[in-house]
Amino acid sequence: MAEFELPTEIVELPSKGLLYPKDNPLSSGQIEMKYMTAKEEDILTNQSYIQNGTVIDKLLQSLIVSKINYNDLLIGDKNAVLIASRILGYGKDYTFTYNDNEETIDLTTLEDKELDESLYTKGVNEFSFTLPHTERIITFKLLTHGDEMKIQKEIKGLQKINKNDSSAATTRLKYLILSVDGSEDKKDIREFVDKYLLARDARALREYIAKIQPDVDLTFFPDGGGDPIDVPIGLNFFWPDL
Repeated sequence: MAEFELPTEIVELPSKGLLYPKDNPLSSGQIEMKYMTAKEEDILTNQSYIQNGTVIDKLLQSLIVSKINYNDLLIGDKNAVLIASRILGYGKDYTFTYNDNEETIDLTTLEDKELDESLYTKGVNEFSFTLPHTERIITFKLLTHGDEMKIQKEIKGLQKINKNDSSAATTRLKYLILSVDGSEDKKDIREFVDKYLLARDARALREYIAKIQPDVDLTFFPDGGGDPIDVPIGLNFFWPDL
């Protein structure tokens, strides 16, 4: 039987690999991915994966050729892989509906957010921030896919105890904050978030994280004019026939 080779592409990561340890393959700032095949379409239609919310992760893991730990991927870098996988699967043109108008964007025109690399220490995912109102000094990290999975698991556990639980925002903060005024004790961090973190300080922290976090810039200007929007990642992103 003839030997077949699948074409692959190199995807540049928004983080440029700066936040991964030197011995982590992701520190290269690149990921090799293959084009989507019928096997991946089987994944996209797997009802079990769809129902438990893992279908996209299963798809990306199948498309990534590089020998990496998927859980290590920073969220912004994962978004770049997501966009690349759509291009490799169904092409660069993505059509969606906005304000009852049909819009089409060339996904290859999306660029990474500009990074202020002076804020980064190569190989270290840790940043310092002084809360503007209480002036407490915290350190924090940017979340990875693995962190998000732990957060979702904890949130689901809390909702099993109390179905009206709405602690998603504070749970996320507990995972990204590494220290408060020098204390790295997890109990101290959780107590601080639950009892002493002012809402306006939490908002300032989230805004700072959004500013420095490497990611894909999804800003899109509708054909009809008006304010720019973020490209919506809807059902037809991977299911264009919908």
